[in-house]
Amino acid sequence: MELVFAIVSGVLYATGLYLMLRRRLAQIIIGLGLLSNGTNILIFAAGGLTRSNPPVIPPGELEPIAPYADPVPQALILTAIVIGFGVLAFTLVLAHRVHQSLGSDDVDDIRSEGSA
Repeated sequence: MELVFAIVSGVLYATGLYLMLRRRLAQIIIGLGLLSNGTNILIFAAGGLTRSNPPVIPPGELEPIAPYADPVPQALILTAIVIGFGVLAFTLVLAHRVHQSLGSDDVDDIRSEGSA
């Protein structure tokens, strides 16, 4: 299962980097979101399953214990999702404002307007 997560994470990274190298702001923002999701999947896969006793159940309660997921990477991923959503919303609003002001979302046009 970790192999599937690694492949999906790699595809998201590659697609995100490809889109971030494009000239349009919308593609750059979508690439940023894909890169963020690829990182979350990578952290989730690195957390993995463990066969030790869960920290919240007293010893002897569950003898044949099933593997459980470590809660720390899950908490980090949840925090990263919330922060990533905020950053994505901010960049969408910023890109919309730039498009309203300049009439274009091409990065080269934005650079030429900023230097003039």
